[in-house]
Amino acid sequence: MTPNLVHHSTYRILFVCAGGICRSPFAEILARHLLRERLGVVNASRFIVASAGADAVPGATMHPFSRAELARWGLAGVAGGFGARILDAATVAGADLVLTAERQHRKLVVEMQPSALRTTFCLRELSRLVKGVGPRTLPDDPVERARAAVAAARRLRGTTHYVPPEEDAIPDPITLGPTAHHDAAKMIAESLRRFVTLLGAGNIRKTLSSRFPRMDSIR
Repeated sequence: MTPNLVHHSTYRILFVCAGGICRSPFAEILARHLLRERLGVVNASRFIVASAGADAVPGATMHPFSRAELARWGLAGVAGGFGARILDAATVAGADLVLTAERQHRKLVVEMQPSALRTTFCLRELSRLVKGVGPRTLPDDPVERARAAVAAARRLRGTTHYVPPEEDAIPDPITLGPTAHHDAAKMIAESLRRFVTLLGAGNIRKTLSSRFPRMDSIR
């Protein structure tokens, strides 16, 4: 199997936060970017990435401080066409993976769509769990790799030490200044980077350090 082979299968990722204008759109836009960098355009296009807010005002633009964080990745202009979307059960049902900013959002997602329990995680929770997933145990195809990695992460739930809620949370910066938005963006970037690295670790041999900003460079 070659990394540029076109497959018909797709994988839908939904990011969820509260207002839908800070954390989840930053994650949505950055995830698309990292997937393209890691998987190439063809395979990255098989991942359909979206975001929604539990209390979003539909069509609201991205918060300027969170939008400014995208400039560190060369993505300053990408958010121009963004409009917030309200979270609903149909959107959850259509996702293969739901990644939330905090546990309260994870709880809301599962209440809306109980069948999503198996595929809904806090973003930082998933990042923590996939540390225990062996890359060599996963299929080469990126979409099948994502499905297998999430299934493995689900099996690891509850098998490790207790993790307090704040360790899975990306705090809401919406009423705070640029530093809070920067801190949230950094948490998101670190978590996404680990997951995307795992997706591209099959037969795609690219070096992230040459393409992605180092975490210590965006402090």
